[in-house]
Amino acid sequence: MAFQPIVDVVTARPFAFEALVRGPHGEGAAEVLASVTPDNRYAFDQQCRVAAIEGAVAAGIVETGARLSINFLPNAVYSPVACIQLTLKTARATGFPTDRLIFEFTENEEMADTDHVKTIVESYRQMGFATAIDDFGAGHAGLGLLAKFQTDFIKLDMELIRGIDTSLPRRLIVQGVVRMAESLGIAVIAEGIETVAEYDAVLATGVRCIQGYLLARPGFRTLPTFTLPGERITVVA
Repeated sequence: MAFQPIVDVVTARPFAFEALVRGPHGEGAAEVLASVTPDNRYAFDQQCRVAAIEGAVAAGIVETGARLSINFLPNAVYSPVACIQLTLKTARATGFPTDRLIFEFTENEEMADTDHVKTIVESYRQMGFATAIDDFGAGHAGLGLLAKFQTDFIKLDMELIRGIDTSLPRRLIVQGVVRMAESLGIAVIAEGIETVAEYDAVLATGVRCIQGYLLARPGFRTLPTFTLPGERITVVA
């Protein structure tokens, strides 16, 4: 796993670290995910959860107070209660507080049964976990998914963020999503921020938590330090 910080710009502290799958020698996510099939999807999803928790704890996340955001495959979860047991066992074994876990799924994974995804989200909430929709604004579901059920967070797709400083439509869309999310009690995270101009434009829309190369690239098996414009923050492992 590699880990990338999600930063709370108000506190200037890491709100969470997202665990990003990598190959054993640092190969990118696309190369790893290309080997996932319906036959091995469940095992892959389970192994990713274990690797994320074990890797984050080894890198020092417990001491930071930050949450850990783990990507999961809804189509790999046949039963929320049964499929979470290995995750819980791993958290207990490593001493990671389960109330600091966030499970995010992407709109880019086609979901044949949105009722099943709703059941997962509701079950995770009852178990004390937070959930997030990744890549919001792209993929198969869009606003229709959010109308059916609400997660704790939505992560704006980077295509909405790219060039937002020079695009009035993008700024208006993001402002509208932020207002809508606030009314639904959902926090918004902007990902893919790469320039100071994008950073300033996103903050002007009311987004509080941000993620992107401007702050830090993912650290392979490490929790990277990150930079906010004007200051340097060091994460103590």
